[in-house]
Amino acid sequence: MPHDRKAAMETAAVLRKMDTTQPAAGVLTGTGLGDCVQDLDVRRTVPYEELPHFSASTVESHPGKLLMGRIEGVPVMVLQGRFHLYEGYGPEAVVFPVRVLQMMGVKRLIVTNASGGLNPAFSPGDIMVIRDHINLTGANPLVGPNDEHLGARFPDMSRAYDRELSEAAFRVDSSGETLLRHGVYAGLQGPSLETPAEVRYLKAIGADAVGFSTVMEVIAAVHAGMRVLGLSTITNVHNPERPEPSSLEEILKVARSAIPRLGRILREAILETP
Repeated sequence: MPHDRKAAMETAAVLRKMDTTQPAAGVLTGTGLGDCVQDLDVRRTVPYEELPHFSASTVESHPGKLLMGRIEGVPVMVLQGRFHLYEGYGPEAVVFPVRVLQMMGVKRLIVTNASGGLNPAFSPGDIMVIRDHINLTGANPLVGPNDEHLGARFPDMSRAYDRELSEAAFRVDSSGETLLRHGVYAGLQGPSLETPAEVRYLKAIGADAVGFSTVMEVIAAVHAGMRVLGLSTITNVHNPERPEPSSLEEILKVARSAIPRLGRILREAILETP
């Protein structure tokens, strides 16, 4: 299945027929976080299977729907569910929704995920503003011939995550109730969870949280010239000296408990002056 600029333009054309307003921001939701944009006045809901060239989301808690709506009059597109390398999708398929947002004119992207904490100062339910990431997936969506219409051959990643949007997130935390952290996110391919030895390695190289998503989409967004805010909900904290099994049920429970706090941050970032 093609996931090139032409395909993204075709998908964007379908969406423009549904709503001619150019979205100011896009939100990509992670595991258990599909409802995190709570203030959205939804005007249209489109299942992924109704969109040309879109893949199918096969992971539990990823609804596979695109929402078009407004937050205080600001047009927003929300992608409820993403695609992962571990599902068998290639990098181009994983980032295809970002390319569609690019064709729609989106300049601001907020990516959310559920992740395992590595920093011992973190607690389950904390929200981490991603300061930087480490790509350990062994993949990159920009491999192959570069389309200059999409972005430069060698995009600079020194400021992949937008400082102003991060500051907007921390303004929400001024009350101290949001349990907002900041740190480095390590992206793995998955789906097997980390061994204790891998946890020690990730901590040694400077990672504060780990997960199986986000880095592909952020690379594509930076390539597209978007401002990016990354938000990780810490669902559990790894202790390699006393490892405990993680269950999907517990991960989802913690992720969903963070939705109200995450929603307040998203609202502030969406309403931030471009």
